[in-house]
Amino acid sequence: MNTLVIFDFTKEDDLKNWYVMNDTVMGGVSAGKMGIDAAGNGLFEGHVSLDNNGGFTSVRYDAGKIKLQGYSKFLIVLKGDGKAYQFRVKTNSNDYYAYVYSFETTGSWQTIEIPFSNMVPSFRGQLLNMANFFGDYMEEIGILIGNKIAEDFKIAIDNITVQ
Repeated sequence: MNTLVIFDFTKEDDLKNWYVMNDTVMGGVSAGKMGIDAAGNGLFEGHVSLDNNGGFTSVRYDAGKIKLQGYSKFLIVLKGDGKAYQFRVKTNSNDYYAYVYSFETTGSWQTIEIPFSNMVPSFRGQLLNMANFFGDYMEEIGILIGNKIAEDFKIAIDNITVQ
């Protein structure tokens, strides 16, 4: 089966196309940060606060336009903290909505398999009356935590691919 690497973290990565989007854009005070851990994994960590109607933080990767024809699923190798997260993809980085897939982490290394057809269109937590992700192409991916709980979080990411 063919595999296309979207991002494979290493100690040398500068993360220039990764950026954090906190609920501060809406008045909240959650704080996330993205870095590289000692083992060379991407590390998204921080604190989600419910103050000021907040409750989420996310990290996004501007991948440029990547053709996905011939592939059917994302694979993410990660080690979470036992919390729930969302994987998000945009076909166009300027779209107001994203295609979303929720997943649980176990606290151990795991591979999250996300069929394109299971990614639902969503805007600010609301499902949209549109078709699920078709998978022609993508420009942006991201991971979001927003469990309606004030909590610290930490997720290490080894790589993100499509098959």
